[in-house]
Amino acid sequence: MPTSIELIFIVFSVLVILSIWTIKLSNRFGIPSLVLFLGIGMLAGSDGLGGLYFDNPPLVQSLGVVALVMILFAGGLDTEWEGVRPVLWKGLSLSTIGVLLTALLVGVFVSLVQGFSLLEGLLLGAIVSSTDAAAIFMVLRARSAQLPQPLTQLLELESGSNDPMAVVLTIALIRLLTEPATSLWELVGFFMVQMTVGAVLGIVMGEVMRLLFNALELELEGIYPVLSVALVLLTYGLTSFLNGSGFLAVYLAGLTMQRKPFTHQHSVLRFHDGLAWLMQVTMFLMLGLQVFPTRLVPIAWVGLLISLFLIFVARPASVHTALAFSGTPFREQMVVAWAGLRGAVPIILATFPLLAGITQADTIFHLVFFIVLTSVVLQGPTIPLIARVLKIETFPSEEAASHLSVRT
Repeated sequence: MPTSIELIFIVFSVLVILSIWTIKLSNRFGIPSLVLFLGIGMLAGSDGLGGLYFDNPPLVQSLGVVALVMILFAGGLDTEWEGVRPVLWKGLSLSTIGVLLTALLVGVFVSLVQGFSLLEGLLLGAIVSSTDAAAIFMVLRARSAQLPQPLTQLLELESGSNDPMAVVLTIALIRLLTEPATSLWELVGFFMVQMTVGAVLGIVMGEVMRLLFNALELELEGIYPVLSVALVLLTYGLTSFLNGSGFLAVYLAGLTMQRKPFTHQHSVLRFHDGLAWLMQVTMFLMLGLQVFPTRLVPIAWVGLLISLFLIFVARPASVHTALAFSGTPFREQMVVAWAGLRGAVPIILATFPLLAGITQADTIFHLVFFIVLTSVVLQGPTIPLIARVLKIETFPSEEAASHLSVRT
């Protein structure tokens, strides 16, 4: 008889293979791959055809953190600094002002329509405040359309840098809910330390990684990707230990490292691109398994209402406010607003209230899942159409298209 570990290997392998196969469907029909990955996980789960019972938020969160660390580093490593530099301040504005305003607007709306307390509403708003570049670029590739390069770089930078902001906001609001005596100044101090330590250590570790790679001069090419994984985990662990944002640190480490050439750069880039894919598929499958579809039905109408508010009110308002003085044309701002797809990060962040014992944690988790799913389904396939309607679409060559890679 097969042992339990053998069964786990079989089930996991089959689910991953099915997920990879569905990428062809994603490219053909313009459906973001994450929706299909999640769908496979849900079908395999206890409420689906597979009947696999899985309810382990601590494991989902732990593996989700590892996956996000690797995906964010790969995103930073594959982001061209020369392309990012012209849109740096716009991206930072979107990832700070934009995230804060989105969380505030959604939080107030949720507290009104769902009957949550203001803090519980703000918590849900913070959880869904970050965007997902993986879904955006998958849709663009599927429809053979690409936004102008500066706009693409802006969305790329925003998606890579706004996840840490959402994480910090989520943790801060959970702290307020579990420790009501926490003062405003304590939260401000917490935020400043998280961002400052994360930024400083991320830049420093990125420089250290490149210098170390160039100084070793090892003949074993295969050892360099192994070294990079160890350094990425060290960056996240050290930053978090020092009360900084580990997610911000690993993204900046990747971005800093690739600013100048380093030994075996091409092979390291290819390795982390493949690793990011594995992490993404694994993460979405587990999140799909963790969700109970029967629990989505009672909150479906509320989830749809919140999704529509996020898509048509909160996201556009936050984008137009964040880019108000940037000189970005209004039509481009509209595309940025519409391309604000939600992805894996909100669903992983939704496990934080579950582990913290927040009263509305289970409802929040399933609401977030529904919001993410409807956001991607409604917005994803229509991004190329919106770009064409607004007359700002360009058609890339195969070489340009090949540079688009998966990011969270």
